[in-house]
Amino acid sequence: MKRLKILVVNDDGILSPGIERLARNAARFGEVWVAAPASQCSGMSQRLSISGTLTLEEPAFPAPVNGAYAIGGTPADCVKVALKSLLPVKPDFVFSGINFGYNTGYDIAYSGTVGAAMEAVMNGIPAIAFSTQHDGSYDVTDKYIEQITEELISAPPAPGEIWNVNFPGCPLEEFKGILRDRTPAPMCVFENYYSKSVQADGPALLTPYAVQLRDGDAPEGTDIHAVVNGWISVGKVKSMVVNP
Repeated sequence: MKRLKILVVNDDGILSPGIERLARNAARFGEVWVAAPASQCSGMSQRLSISGTLTLEEPAFPAPVNGAYAIGGTPADCVKVALKSLLPVKPDFVFSGINFGYNTGYDIAYSGTVGAAMEAVMNGIPAIAFSTQHDGSYDVTDKYIEQITEELISAPPAPGEIWNVNFPGCPLEEFKGILRDRTPAPMCVFENYYSKSVQADGPALLTPYAVQLRDGDAPEGTDIHAVVNGWISVGKVKSMVVNP
């Protein structure tokens, strides 16, 4: 297999254990550069910074990479900055993640992990988004990520699409296998609501809180149904625009 040039990004920040895992996995397939937000940037979607300045640092990185950059911007900023200003070559692939929490169902629309992958697609670079359960369970991820990566880089998505991979958080003994061609479920894993409190002086305060979906709520054939039942979910997500 051809040795690739790979850009690794995320939305959880340069210090996330997920991005270290993903960079180590990427290094099995070629040369790796890392460009990640300097701080937590979940829920940013494909937001870009269009004014002000972005900080840029080159911290020590605990994986074998050609360069690692912490950027004071969004996940999409990190892809754009890396492509336009930092990398000496155009990457063959962008890997985004490994996200701390599933990117499935409607959450895909809000995801900075997916947003970074979509920024790659808009620049003509195939991309894979990787996510796992939000409690830091990596048993299934660590065992199967190399196999999944090898499969997907051998079958790049069509223009305007990304591969979206979600690993279940179950123990290995409860893992059931890999389900492909999963479609996004018409719901979120966590649905947001808002509690209201009234102040004597000043505006009312709205505090967001989340309610997790119940087992069995997600339809069969969807990404959420797969991961909550102990399967790896592999599917495609389309960009709003297509770069031929």
